Amino acid sequence: MLSVFYENTANHNLEFSVKWNPFFKFFGILINKLFSNRINQLNIPTKNIDDSESLKSEIINLIDPKTNEIKYTFWFRSIESSGQVIYSGVYGICNLPSGKTCVKAVFPLPNGNATVLMNPSVGEKGELILDSSGKQFGDAGFYFLLKDSKGEYWSQFISSFRDKLIIGSENDLIFAEQTLTLWNLKVLTFNYKIKLKDII
Repeated sequence: MLSVFYENTANHNLEFSVKWNPFFKFFGILINKLFSNRINQLNIPTKNIDDSESLKSEIINLIDPKTNEIKYTFWFRSIESSGQVIYSGVYGICNLPSGKTCVKAVFPLPNGNATVLMNPSVGEKGELILDSSGKQFGDAGFYFLLKDSKGEYWSQFISSFRDKLIIGSENDLIFAEQTLTLWNLKVLTFNYKIKLKDII
C-alpha cells in the first residue's frame, strides 16, 4: 500500500493531527516567527489539532535531461486550508559509514539544510519503523549543514533531537505516527491518515 501511495500520491487523501507538549510549544512559536514564515518551510501548527486537517501532498521528481533518470525526489506537503508548507524535502536513501542503509530526508534552509537520517526496521505487527536515534556523528540522526560567509561548509550532529516514524496499514487505510523528542522528552506528535480517494 505504501508503494501505491508514493507512486500515486495525488489519488490519496492525506490528513494529520498535531499534539504538542505544552512545555515546548513556545519553541514552535519562536521557530515559526524567526524562520518558518520567512522561508515558507516547516510551518508546524503551534496549536493542537485534534480533528484531522487535510494536507495537500505532491511528489516532484527532478530528472536528468541527459540520462532521463530521476536524480532527486521531493515530497511537498502543505496545509490545504491555508497553503502553508509543512514539509518540502528531498527524500532518498544513503549508506552510513557502518554500512547500514538509511532513509534520508533533506529540508532546504537558507545557506544550508537540515537532514534527518533514519534507520528502517519492521515492528512486531509488520509496521515500518523509521528511527533517527543515533549516538554520534555518522550514525542515523539529525544533522545541520551550513555554509559560512567564506564558502566553507560546517556540519553538526544533534544527538539530543530525535525523530521516530511508525507506519502501518489496515484494510484500505495507511496510518502513521511521528514523534519528535528533545533530550528524551516528547516535543510533539503527528498522526497521519492516508486513504485512497473515492472514484466517482
